[in-house]
Amino acid sequence: MKLSRRILVHLLLLLICVGFIGPFLWMICTSLKTAKEASHVPLTLLPNGLYLHNYKRVLDNPSFQMMLYARNTLIISVLATLGTVLSSSLAAYSLAKLRWRGRTTIFVIMLLSMMIPFQVTMVPMYREFRAMGMIGTTLPLWLPAFFGAPFFIFLLRQFYLTIPSEMSEAARIDGCSDFGIWWRIILPLSRPALAVVALFSFMGSWNNFIGPLVYLTHEKTFTLALALQFFDSRAGGANYELLMAASTLVILPIVVLFFLTQKTFIQGIATTGLKG
Repeated sequence: MKLSRRILVHLLLLLICVGFIGPFLWMICTSLKTAKEASHVPLTLLPNGLYLHNYKRVLDNPSFQMMLYARNTLIISVLATLGTVLSSSLAAYSLAKLRWRGRTTIFVIMLLSMMIPFQVTMVPMYREFRAMGMIGTTLPLWLPAFFGAPFFIFLLRQFYLTIPSEMSEAARIDGCSDFGIWWRIILPLSRPALAVVALFSFMGSWNNFIGPLVYLTHEKTFTLALALQFFDSRAGGANYELLMAASTLVILPIVVLFFLTQKTFIQGIATTGLKG
């Protein structure tokens, strides 16, 4: 590749990155401004100084119980991630490595279910959870994860197909059961793919807004995403510096988690879905 073409490609990629990073930088910079700077027209990106008092005001705000909402969100996200990884990996192993009648049909139906948006199934699911007395609790937010997620099942199935079947056959000859093969052979070999599923599931559960909005009715069970919307409405939508400080605190754990697992995440993305 010629030098001029490489420079052009890198400039294009840099512009795309700026488009994604721009709102994030604006949020952080606004959280460090005073109320006068945040509402000043015309708007400026950089603050005149680092006004960290906004974060203290958010944490001490009685209408935004940050620690309570963070605990609720963490518990829901961990349970949802654990259920998604276990159930999706079991279903993917069955579809990829076990031979049973109707396997292809079930796989096709599962793929078709991925095309149904949540808004279509929201009302039937709400009626079912209401009939079971789960409305107002956190159960609807993590219990369905223990029954598998179509996208993650598809992702793991594609990865399991790259694992040689001879390993499973040798273990079966030695007397290992199907569950033992999944637990002792498949799972250790699929750690990068499982890390991708876990990270996607955790991020989706942490940032989930429509689910808590539909199922949660008591403020003590609110998640961070839902509480952030209520914090904005109670503040009148005018205290931009406080809203941006609260938003920064909400997404900070996800950013830290991504950088801590970046290597494993990239490895999992590169090795997942190589075989159809």
